[in-house]
Amino acid sequence: MSNGLEDVIAAQTVLSDVDGARGTLIVRGVSLDDLLARRFEDVLELLWEGFLPVENLAASLGAARIRVFEQIRSDPALLELSPTEAMRLMLARLPDGDSAETALALVAGPAVFTPALLRLKAGHQPLAPDAALPHATDILRMCTGKVHSQVQAAALDRYLVTVADHGLNASTFAARVVASTGAGLTSSALAALSALKGPLHGGAPGPVLDMLDAVGTPTNAGVWVEEALARGERLMGFGHRIYRVRDPRADALKGAVRMLGAARAINPVRLAVAEATEAAALEALRRKKPDRPLDTNVEFYTALLLEALGFPRMAFTCVFAMGRMGGWMAHAREQVLTGRLIRPKSVYVGPVPKMVA
Repeated sequence: MSNGLEDVIAAQTVLSDVDGARGTLIVRGVSLDDLLARRFEDVLELLWEGFLPVENLAASLGAARIRVFEQIRSDPALLELSPTEAMRLMLARLPDGDSAETALALVAGPAVFTPALLRLKAGHQPLAPDAALPHATDILRMCTGKVHSQVQAAALDRYLVTVADHGLNASTFAARVVASTGAGLTSSALAALSALKGPLHGGAPGPVLDMLDAVGTPTNAGVWVEEALARGERLMGFGHRIYRVRDPRADALKGAVRMLGAARAINPVRLAVAEATEAAALEALRRKKPDRPLDTNVEFYTALLLEALGFPRMAFTCVFAMGRMGGWMAHAREQVLTGRLIRPKSVYVGPVPKMVA
């Protein structure tokens, strides 16, 4: 038995390959480095090839944003929920099915619902999508009503591309399990989002900012890290279940953060604190835990990037879902078309009833 299904092969896939030993990510034959030269819409088309055919995907996704905006209702109960829980409820209102139209609506959902929910929580009216804009540009515009700089839109687009797919992680596996029952894409998406919400998965980037708040200044980074490790605390944004070396997505997003820094679109003090904390953490972890591969992971620079783009930390999981939904849809369709009902065994270790002679 492998506890937690460690190293158990549960599916064959053409979608993505995560090599934890080498620190590489390949999506349908394209390395992450090369993938970063493409827009999110292009990566979505790559993922969906053969599973969810869509003509003129960018225009179709823009039209889907318009359609799902009609699902937004003035419901006070939504404002009492966290953004992730409210978005899950709104996604549940979308029709279930296995069509490309359903998949487009589900990808458009987090992109439209998240800005709407944030505006409603701030006392403002939601802004309708602009189907003519690129996906990342329209997301930022729906949040604030302003057309953001090219650098900001490119940074969000890079984030969406970077997190679009990542092997058989917990949320993707949840999507495939539900899809294997024939339940439909919306049901698969809801299962995946519920898994993503957990603090050990997509709910993790927010605490990185809590850590940086506690560090306070670049000169305090070394002392704070040493004291945190002495207390037995986990350093947020370091270490990964799969990667034995540095998470390649961390470097992809660090590049986006530096783009924002060069354009003066990120708080320079926050960036300095983050860089000092990363350097101090890596040095301390290698010295104190030389037998454990604890390097920077995707969460560290995700937190900095999304904060710089104006997303509150309570909405980070929703933004993660904006990018990962496309991968969930591809995996769900791949499971339906090439797999079978997922039904693993368990080993019973409970009490055994007494047998009567």
